[in-house]
Amino acid sequence: MSTIPLLLHRNAEQFGELPALSFDGNTLSWNETRSRIAQVAFGLARLGVRKGGRVAIMMSSRPEHWLVDQAVVHLGALPTTVYGTMPANQIAYLAGHSHATVAVLEGQAEIDRWAPVLDQLTELEHILVLDPEARLDDERVVRWSDVITGETDLDAFEAGWRTISADDPITLIYTSGTTGVPKGVLLTHRNVIANAEARDAAAPTPDHFRSVCYLPLAHIAERMVSVYMAIHKAGHVTFCPDPSVLVGQLIQTRPTSFFGVPRIWEKLAAALRARPGSSLADVGLDQVTWACSAAAPLPLDVQEFFRANGIAILEAWGMTETTGVATATGADDFQLGSVGMPIPGNEIQLLEDGEVLVRGPIVAAGYLESDGSVTPVTDSEGWMHTGDVGRIDNGHLYIIDRKKDLIITAGGKNIAPVAIEALLTQHDLIGQALAFGDRRPYLVALLVLDPDAVTAWAATHNIDCESPAELATHPALLAELNDAVAAANQHLARVEQVKRFTVLTTEWTPETGELTASLKIKRRSIQDKYNPEIDALYT
Repeated sequence: MSTIPLLLHRNAEQFGELPALSFDGNTLSWNETRSRIAQVAFGLARLGVRKGGRVAIMMSSRPEHWLVDQAVVHLGALPTTVYGTMPANQIAYLAGHSHATVAVLEGQAEIDRWAPVLDQLTELEHILVLDPEARLDDERVVRWSDVITGETDLDAFEAGWRTISADDPITLIYTSGTTGVPKGVLLTHRNVIANAEARDAAAPTPDHFRSVCYLPLAHIAERMVSVYMAIHKAGHVTFCPDPSVLVGQLIQTRPTSFFGVPRIWEKLAAALRARPGSSLADVGLDQVTWACSAAAPLPLDVQEFFRANGIAILEAWGMTETTGVATATGADDFQLGSVGMPIPGNEIQLLEDGEVLVRGPIVAAGYLESDGSVTPVTDSEGWMHTGDVGRIDNGHLYIIDRKKDLIITAGGKNIAPVAIEALLTQHDLIGQALAFGDRRPYLVALLVLDPDAVTAWAATHNIDCESPAELATHPALLAELNDAVAAANQHLARVEQVKRFTVLTTEWTPETGELTASLKIKRRSIQDKYNPEIDALYT
């Protein structure tokens, strides 16, 4: 089987003049990209990075991040990417657990997150900093311009990557830690290439596709699309480090391939709905032929909206331990609400309690332990126990909820909150929602207003307000939300229906602690933070 360096070598040989990486008006061809990787690898080797070594990366979605990652891989070492929003205590855990000897940081913001715990990281030998203006009083600091000088040793570079095998590790990705301590998932070249090939067989991506990299490269989804799939298909990746300017970048890039978590698709749909006579060109999606959503259920109205406008969004399901996508819908065999069927070469089955199991070449090599050993992610028969609960209908998988997230009411009923929350957020004004009712007599909900949608709604209804917070108690808005909850309840069994709700005006983010870095809801954190509001709904 192939390896990622071998595929990259093929790209340089066969598609050397085609564009590979673009950022801020500059573009590297595949031939130039491979040369730049060799230069970065030479610099990292001078810092002691060798086969089997560990390198931690905290940088935004920019070409240097991509190049460092691949340089580490070509040296036979192991890169691990740290989310830019990660607090210092978690940085200390990840850097220590991975035994990283080199950390590559973008600038002052990243330095400030690492600085409080650097004394704890005794194995860390070098801190390579990209921004020449960033400052850190630590003798281990080295500057990018002093290390990555354009020098290279092509003979050593070529000899090094050719010793890599398909079963060698290619990346170490830490799970988001929605419950408990993050786990370090070891993925191999075999894993990522098997996933790219199988996903492509399920729903082909155009050769030499154009895409925009805007989600964190610490997340398996963006890593698969912008690194491994891009190498697999010799695509063209344009970097957008600031997601707030995504639409502008989409308009400029006109991607043919686009991946977005449901919240992104919701915002794009809302932007189009708010503009009479608008078209996909207004958000830069008019040339998309492959579109995908994952990480959470995509609201049906959003799916239907884009299908009516010419984009069939494929829905995928998986996790870090399955190298991202494990099941996906197909263009010709699509069922609304389903996450599709297993991608070719892999299989799924359900336990009696509905837990979804996955088996195949996409399943990770194992979990890295702190002592360097590796624990299998599978049982004795090769099945990965995902912790997700689902049902299968005519071969199509429907995800009901996380096994640990199921609500058990005071009456003993098991309820899946994700399905309820998906119904609630179908309304434009509700940006985020959390259903609650564990060991309680009925269900309640926390509703977070969508700031853009609620401002537009207020203008339409001639309501003066200076902020969404002012609207939270406005009778007209509460009446609108009452109707939204009632509409959602019509699709739910009586025991699943939301009886009361409260309105929140501050969006949940990784920085404020309600979401993981990969934008998953941290239920326990939200419940703890808003415990008074939840209790009030039961008084």
